[in-house]
Order: sequence, then C-alpha cells, then structure tokens
Amino acid sequence: MRLFRAGERGFERYLTEIEERGVEYRPSLERRVRAILRDVRERGDKAVAHYTNLYDGERVPTHRFEVGRAEVELAYRKIPRGFLKTLERASRRIRRFHRLSLQRSIASSERGIRLGQRIQPLERVGVYVPGGKASYPSTVLMAAIPARVAGVREILMVTPPQQRGGVNPAVLVAADLAGVDRIFRVGGVQAIAALAYGTARIPRVDKIVGPGNQYVAAAKRLVYGVVDVDMVAGPSEIVVVSDEKTPPSFLAADLISQAEHDEMALAILVTPFEGIAREVQKELKRQLDSLRRTKIARSSLEKRGAILIVQDVDQAIEVANRIAPEHLELSVSHPFRLLRRVRHAGAVFLGPYTPEAIGDYVAGPNHILPTAGTARFSSPLGVEDFLKRTNWMSFTGPALKRFDGDVKGFTEFEGLEGHYRALEMRVNR
Repeated sequence: MRLFRAGERGFERYLTEIEERGVEYRPSLERRVRAILRDVRERGDKAVAHYTNLYDGERVPTHRFEVGRAEVELAYRKIPRGFLKTLERASRRIRRFHRLSLQRSIASSERGIRLGQRIQPLERVGVYVPGGKASYPSTVLMAAIPARVAGVREILMVTPPQQRGGVNPAVLVAADLAGVDRIFRVGGVQAIAALAYGTARIPRVDKIVGPGNQYVAAAKRLVYGVVDVDMVAGPSEIVVVSDEKTPPSFLAADLISQAEHDEMALAILVTPFEGIAREVQKELKRQLDSLRRTKIARSSLEKRGAILIVQDVDQAIEVANRIAPEHLELSVSHPFRLLRRVRHAGAVFLGPYTPEAIGDYVAGPNHILPTAGTARFSSPLGVEDFLKRTNWMSFTGPALKRFDGDVKGFTEFEGLEGHYRALEMRVNR
C-alpha cells in the first residue's frame, strides 16, 4: 500500500486524482447497454429471457420469472435458524431507525389563502439486488424496508438467477421480512429495462433502487427520466482517520473490509502518525495472508489504496472532506468533537469500536450510500427517497386581488401577457 506525506508532490497528485474520480463512463459499454434496453422495450419478456440465458447462463422461461410463495416459504427451512434470527433482528433495527425520518404533510393559512404540501408514497418501486456468484440479503433489507416504511403500495425485487434458476434462500427470506410483494429471478441490464418499461410478466415501476455492476449502473443512468433512480453507484470506498490510540490491527482490518469488495474499491488511511502508518502496513501484509479474497483485496490496496501522512487531525478532516467518501471512520479518541466538521461523507463511524462493517448489517442506518465523491451533494437511501411532495394552494377572490399588482409586474417583465390575463379576469369580476 502506497504511502504519501503532506507537502510532497505525490500527496497532492494522488489526492487530486481521487477527487476527480467518478463512475466510469465507457462508450462501448454504453452502446451495449442501450441495445439491450431497446431490445427489451421492443420484445419484452422474450428479450429478458434471451439475455438471462446469454449473460447468466440460465434458461428461465418467461412463466418462471416470478418466484412463487411456496419457494419463499421453503427458503425459511433452508437457512440456518441462527441466521434467520440475525435477519429478523437486523430487519427490526433497520425498520426502527427509518421510522424516525417519516415526513408529514404541512399546511398554513392567512387571510383567504391556504397553502400546503402533501406527502405521498410512490405507488410501485423496483429493488435491484446483485446475485450470481454472491448473494446480499443485507442489501434487500436496506433497499426494501425504507420503501415499506414510506408506505409504497407495491415493492418488486429483481435478482439474477443462480444455478438452475434458483434464488438464494437467504435473499428470499430477507425479501419476505422486508415486505417485498413480488420477486423475479432476472438481473442485469434486462431487469432494469423490464422495471423501467414494463413487460407482460414484470410491471413497470416508478423508481429503481439498489446497487449493481457497471452494466446495471449504466442502465440506471440511461433509464432515468423514464423512471426515477436512487443513485448511480461506483466501487465501494472507505477513508479511515486515525490518531495513535487505535490498534493498527483494527485499522488494517477496516481497510481490508472494503478492499475485498473488488479490485476498484478505494481504501485510504489518513493519520498524523507515521509510526501508526508503518504498523498498519505490516498488519495489512499479515492479515491479507489469511484472507479468502486476498487476491482481490491486495489488488485494490496496491492499485488504488494509500496511507496519507498529514500534519494533524485537523488536516486529516480536511482531506476526508475533499475525498467525500462513501464511508468515513473517525477512529480517534474524541470522535464527536470532529463530527460537526465533517461536511461530505455518506456515513460516519465514530470511535475505534464502530467499524464500517457494523453499518453494513445491523446498526440500523442505511448502507446504500453515495460513492465516487457524490456525497458532496447526495445522501444515503432513506424513507424520503420513496416519498413525493405535491404543493397545493387556495385563494379567495379578495385574497387574489391583493396580489394583482405583483403578478402584473412579473408578467410585464417576463413578457407573458396571458399569465396576467388569467388573473385579471378574476380580479375584475
């Protein structure tokens, strides 16, 4: 893992490179994605079945796209009882946290004028859950529970089929616990297209949420406007800010926890203490030797990761704000003193005993977070993402007349005569 010191040329060059990262745009990939989207829009389920066979290697007939209730109930008997209790506990904690952010409609009145905003849930939402070689029941809980808390009428889930068209039992159980209404064993670009445009078997939705690979990310970006999407996610990221109090073994483990996602994951340690940095380098080597996904993690740490030596903790926070990471750990003695100075981060983990991993599963706050620096202007997935606001207003005749001159002034300045005429007719009457 590379090491850079503040004030040296390599430090600023690396930091600038990280600041300018973004979700990768590849014209050739986008052309392929556009072709699949167009094909599904034109041929519907037949195209979905074709690409499922082509890319997932599974022949799933259109009548078997949807997972039946019997398969979900069987899934409960297939997973270990202990893990079922874990899923139930996680779902309760996630639901409890997200209920805190429920929004309510508002209204006000003044001398013949009534104004307000109505808050309503979306009608139908699609949740994309990555599948194939790995399964992520935690993502199911994080994506679907906020939608259910918001009051979404119907929640659909799509996930790539596994061997013989199956779906991981833990994913099915998580979906059931989260309140998913319908589950489809399709994934990839074809699943995004089906959710966006609708097919005979898969209904069209109003919004698509959930992470996926670069093809899924490109598909979500391209269907935005036809439907809403939560975000276009990039590789996973972590920045760890540490003083000399946290054991180097903790810090190394936290960096590895993100690096093991994939080769493009970003793991950075920022510390004023070079001694800690050296110890973390040693710990990384030791821990990587016993990691099952060591090849992936090692590649990520070597190609993209770094240890940044700064002057003090104040500069460390400024570096973290420049990076605007998905996950930010403040592994320092007094983390809450620093929290108010964090301007850009998807989620913040405070203190040496709050590793990012706890947030991935059972803490309660959502783990679907902005990546690639988008924490500068976007937020974690939450209940508010499944709500829409409608403004309303009501004027009496006398109340409308009080604003005659103001409206006339605006319409004359903007050259919109018809706008004023609509008000003038009422005022004169």
